[in-house]
Amino acid sequence: MSGIQVPYTDFAKAHDPLRGELDAAWRRVMDREWFIGGEEDRAFEREFAAFCGVKHCVGVGNGLDALRLILLAMGIGAGDEVLVPANTFIASALAVSYVGARPVLVDPDRETALITPEEAAKHITERTKAIMAVQLYGRVADMESFAALAEKHGLALIEDAAQAHGAERNGKRAGAFGAAAGFSFYPGKNLGALGDAGAVATDDAELARRVRALSNYGSETKYHHEMQGVNSRLDELQAAFLRVKLPHLAAWTAERRRIAAVYRENIRNEKIRLLSEDAGCVHHIFPVFTRERDRLRDELEAAGIHCLIHYPIPVHLQKAYAGLGYRKGDFPAAEELAETELSIPLYPGMTEEQIGYVADALNRF
Repeated sequence: MSGIQVPYTDFAKAHDPLRGELDAAWRRVMDREWFIGGEEDRAFEREFAAFCGVKHCVGVGNGLDALRLILLAMGIGAGDEVLVPANTFIASALAVSYVGARPVLVDPDRETALITPEEAAKHITERTKAIMAVQLYGRVADMESFAALAEKHGLALIEDAAQAHGAERNGKRAGAFGAAAGFSFYPGKNLGALGDAGAVATDDAELARRVRALSNYGSETKYHHEMQGVNSRLDELQAAFLRVKLPHLAAWTAERRRIAAVYRENIRNEKIRLLSEDAGCVHHIFPVFTRERDRLRDELEAAGIHCLIHYPIPVHLQKAYAGLGYRKGDFPAAEELAETELSIPLYPGMTEEQIGYVADALNRF
């Protein structure tokens, strides 16, 4: 057995070179003694808005809250429907449920793992109020066609960009396509905080104002509550850490794309399927697909290659959503992806030896 070990990810590769800057960020926050809604938060909001190519950014507590606050700010609630991919992480559906609306699931395209406007159109009813396009794995959906579909039916177009920091399509970055986008800065994301954090990106000043007020107990002025809001704010410490990391995101993304290109060039096994190529993808996750997923995972783990599964149970088969009335077989592509997907290591700082070792192990399977 080889002595090579390949973790699924290695935070130290990104954090160690930035340790001095991260320590300084922590000290800035401690010295100011202002821990929520201060200079670091506002500066990060400006910087991340500029990165995404939008006019406004509102820092919030996490990615789920970002989506929930967008829906609340749009007035979507009881009796309304929102189209959501059947193969997303459950947070996308939960955001819809939390505002009292119904998530209506859409089967993805098996070659991209993203929903298409053509499939989404089949599920639009008089109760549909929004389409939530999830930029899964760091790939951007056909947002131009989604925008046309949304305009045709008078719907809001929302991006779940939790995995797509810096992802691109036709020269535009994720976060700049719909009416608003929700981002997560969970530590494992391409741009990750050192705890939970999220943000809403939008060009709509009024929507940004409502999201900010809703995230602060429905208040713009202390003790004056115009709306029934929640408590979901980006704290100063996480904002400071994110400000340190944001300038490095482009280089990290370039490295992710280089590693993905090596994988695509070298993985050659008829038992293993890859998604279609996407030049704008930021490869938050690099999935491979095989009917013998569990055996492949066991073989890779035995070889010291650590993998994850995203996501083994699609939304419609989760116990939490049994009440929607869906059954096994209703979303065949989502079910196939769930049963065959394995996420292999891909992160900045991987050595050439590790990358080649992973590719060789996949080819031996």
